[in-house]
Amino acid sequence: MDLWLGPAPERGYHSELSPHISVDVFPHWRDYREYGGGGVTDWGAHMFDIAHWGLGMDRSGPMEIIPPDGKDLKYMLLRYKSGVEIFHQDFGRGAAVRFIGTKGSIDVSRSFFETTPANLKDIELNSGDIRLYNSRDHYGDWLQAIRNRTQPICDVETGHRTSSVCNLVNIAYQLNRPLKWNPKKENFVKDKEASNLLGKTMRSPWKLEV
Repeated sequence: MDLWLGPAPERGYHSELSPHISVDVFPHWRDYREYGGGGVTDWGAHMFDIAHWGLGMDRSGPMEIIPPDGKDLKYMLLRYKSGVEIFHQDFGRGAAVRFIGTKGSIDVSRSFFETTPANLKDIELNSGDIRLYNSRDHYGDWLQAIRNRTQPICDVETGHRTSSVCNLVNIAYQLNRPLKWNPKKENFVKDKEASNLLGKTMRSPWKLEV
């Protein structure tokens, strides 16, 4: 029990947080702030990862995170140095990512890859065009990287940056105000309140050695 909780706050047992294997209950510990980050850090991590991959942002992050205001801005907005904007919204395709460009759009998820217009996906790339790292087997790709001492499709820095953007979105939702982020230094710009939410108080005797 103690090791399962780690540095998180201790509380009484509940099947919603840690269901027994014989109980048909989804483990909702991820929906409680003390233990997880809700849908943003659950499925959102997989989707932000795809978005960053397509934008070449695996080593960076947004410069602004702006929550919806119920008026002019309907959805959470992430703005990047290049001027590209990501909206955190439900566009009717479940857990998926939509890339919108000048010639159409691309919808991507774990189960589909669709383009509008439909023939957009059939365009042949030229030799000088940017191509994404191709991996049809992440497990095999990871093992191959170990053997060859090469970088896998998703290394620790990519995972870190994906986790970071998820937490930035949650902090913006929690504070409900625009935030400025320095993706190089990985800190908020002159914002003590937001900075205090980058970490959590650890339950004794847990501590982080730096």
